[in-house]
Amino acid sequence: MACKFFRSFGHFTKTSSLIAALVLAVPGAAIVRAETIDIVGFGDSLMAGYNLGPGEGFPEQLEDALRAEGYDVAVANAGVSGDTSSGGLSRLEWSIPETAEIVLLELGANDMLRGIPPASTEDNLDRMISRLKERGQRVILAGMVAAPNLGEDYAAKFNPIYARLAQKHELTHIPFFLEGVAAEPSLLLEDGMHPNAEGVQHMIERMLPTIMNVLDEQQKDGA
Repeated sequence: MACKFFRSFGHFTKTSSLIAALVLAVPGAAIVRAETIDIVGFGDSLMAGYNLGPGEGFPEQLEDALRAEGYDVAVANAGVSGDTSSGGLSRLEWSIPETAEIVLLELGANDMLRGIPPASTEDNLDRMISRLKERGQRVILAGMVAAPNLGEDYAAKFNPIYARLAQKHELTHIPFFLEGVAAEPSLLLEDGMHPNAEGVQHMIERMLPTIMNVLDEQQKDGA
């Protein structure tokens, strides 16, 4: 995914009946799910971990961070470099297993870089979200912003897509996936566009509270 413009941004096992009885016997005790929560990171090169080493990509670092916080999760990497929203829509059924409980949807940057009409991008994302919801999967929508060189008119059409879809579908929304990283050369690879391992860590630290809130809601719903 070519986007050097970022340099210019200023921005199962079941719980035994004995354990269950003990938990219920303690006032105010939280009921903890015994099953691992399966999460899928579904996106483009930013999710795939372009030019990063083993364990340095976003899904891998996210899993490590969440486990360090005490969450029993498995985060699968379903990122494909160069993927567009139409590409994501076409591979959704076989890329995201129905066993996944949470999907972090990160697509649209390549649409923008190719000048694809924002209405088409929004329609593809809308259809993906609708399908994931039909499957009973919780969606976290990661947003993108238009490159300055595409002009104000394009940005005015592209940038609101994610917030609008998040409101329509009542989703948890991360406004800009590369917030705090896109404008920092020290957090990017030499291409000036993709995050390096430290950049990914920065992204994880920023998003972790939001993702933890979603996990807490998921555990409450499944209790």
